Formats: sequence, structure tokens, C-alpha cells
Amino acid sequence: MSMSALLSTLRGAGRHQLSATTVTAWQATGSHLFRIDGYTQASKIVCNSGPVRSDTLSVGGHDWRLLCYPNGSYFGCSGISHLIEHQSDESTWDKGKVLVKAQASILDSAGMPSYTQTMTDFATFHCDFGWNNFISHKELDKQKHLKDDDCLSILCELTVVTGKCAKIAGGPRVPFDLHGELVEAIWNKEEPDVRIQVSGETLAAHRWILVALSPVFAQELELSSELLVDDMDAEVFKAMLQFIYTDSPPLLEAATAAERLLVAADRYELEKLKRACEEALCRHIDVGSVAATLALAEQHDCRVLREACMRFLSSPGNLEAVLAPDGFELLKTGCPSALLELVLKNMIRHEQLTQESCTR
Repeated sequence: MSMSALLSTLRGAGRHQLSATTVTAWQATGSHLFRIDGYTQASKIVCNSGPVRSDTLSVGGHDWRLLCYPNGSYFGCSGISHLIEHQSDESTWDKGKVLVKAQASILDSAGMPSYTQTMTDFATFHCDFGWNNFISHKELDKQKHLKDDDCLSILCELTVVTGKCAKIAGGPRVPFDLHGELVEAIWNKEEPDVRIQVSGETLAAHRWILVALSPVFAQELELSSELLVDDMDAEVFKAMLQFIYTDSPPLLEAATAAERLLVAADRYELEKLKRACEEALCRHIDVGSVAATLALAEQHDCRVLREACMRFLSSPGNLEAVLAPDGFELLKTGCPSALLELVLKNMIRHEQLTQESCTR
């Protein structure tokens, strides 16, 4: 039976409060139905900034409690506040923060969600978080959101990230050469909490650094501490990690290394590294490589690299030399817009030269 079916069955059986929890490899999810009977009267009795508290809900090895503020959690609030409070004692608290995804829904008389809010936040010891402005008093439709017995029912679902990367045998190995005291301090003092499988090789890293510098890593690591990257060379990934930790791009003497690292930088939205790769490739532009390099620039939206290729091809004789063997097909397939631009420029140049010769 699915979680939604289970909750529907229990609601239909007349349970006033219910809790259910499921656990996967990297996260635990719990649901709690919070009912406030006689809501209208309760909102009159409960003072401003005063909560109605639910029973305790255990999810992901932590205890949580739901807090509903009928008159808001702060002075001047014009609606209902719905917060989630961490309840575990300090002995069970793992130092640091816990990633929590929360969804709260007001249920209608049929037990179906009629109003929903979602959020993701980092919870700390004995913190509370949630929605200070969950729903305004004007939006709270008594016929739609309150049941016939004046009962306000809020279904709250919590997902707590619990999975941690298993320690790599022999201790985590730094996947690149250490440069600088700060980088050494990070690796020597703080244990990596992310494991990345890249082309059969296991690399370790720190979540907070990856998340801070790459929005793509932030999304991929939202619910897991282990990543699988099977379409990238391990050496390229190591070079990218070195940049992330040191803010300094590796030496890119070979054009092929710069090309592969540029693709990785574009994939993980590392703009500074991408620009460094563009600059390195600009130094390698020649007749034999410019067609493929221009196609790469078009594919990954590299403005600086594209302009450098176009300048090279606009020089007298270069375009003819590139088109002579199979360059025309490469340009037509990989960057048709650039080819059209070059053809038009050459036509204009040819027309100008013709006019100049006629006026002599």
C-alpha cells in the first residue's frame, strides 16, 4: 500500500492523529496529521504568538513537533503560522546541520489537500523553522478549509536526509595536489562527507564546498551523499575538483585537456573555470583546429572563444585554408550560423574590393 493510500485509509477510519514513516537508503520520510478541533474557538483563546502543539513525530533519528499559531508567530501577523520544532535531546544530535524537506497541506472535508506549502531548510539543534506566513486569515476559507465540526486538519510530511557516505577504505585520499594552507586544513581537519564514483574510480569531497560553488552539485547532493558520474574521465573530474578547492585552474598546456575541462565546467556551471579554459583554447587556434573549436564554442555558449575563432577565420587566406579539406562540412554541421556569418562577411569584402578596383 502506498503512503497516500495508507493515510487515506487511516483518515477514513476516524483517526484524529496519525504518524507514518518510511526509510530509504539516504533519507527518512515521516507524515503526521495535525488536527485542531474547534479551531474558531481556539483562535480566540490562544494569545498572539502562542502555538498549539502536536504530538511528537520521530523521523530520521530525530524528534520533531508541529507548532500551529492561529494568530501568527509574531506581532502584527495577519495569518496562521506553521512551524516545525526540533525536539531531540543533545545526546542524539549529530554536530552540524540536517537537511529537511517539509510539505504542509490543509485537508478539506474529503481528506484531500486544498492548500499546500513546501520548503527545504537546514535544521540545527532545537531550532524551529517553517512558514511564519503559512496562510492569511482572508485566504482561510472556512467552508473549504475547515470541516463541518470546525476542525482544521494539516498533513505535514517531513523528509530528513540521514545517509552519510561510508568511509573509503584506508581513509579518504585527496584527489589532487594540495596547494595552500587553507586547502590542507580542510582535508586534514574536516572529513569528506561526499563520495563520487567517476569512471570506476572513487573520489572524496566536502559537500559544503561543492554546494557553495556549483548550483548543479547543490541540486544533485540535495538528497544523496554519493554521486555516480559515468560519462567523464576521472582525471578531468580531479582537475575540476582542484579548481573548486583552490580557485586556481590547472595548467592547460594541451588543447584536448582544455576542451574536456571546458565541457565539465559548463556542465557544473563553473563560470570562472570555463573562462580559463576558453582563454587556453584561444592560444591553440590554428587552421587544423579552428573548425572543431568553433563548434565547441557554439555548443557550450563560449562567447570569447567564438569571437577568437571568427577573428582567425576572417583573416585573409585562413577561411580558404580551413575550407579546403573537410572544414566546410565541419562548419556546416557544427556551427552553421558562424559559417553563414563568415560567408556574408567575405561577400561584403569581395564586393568592396570589386568596387575599389572599378574606381581606379
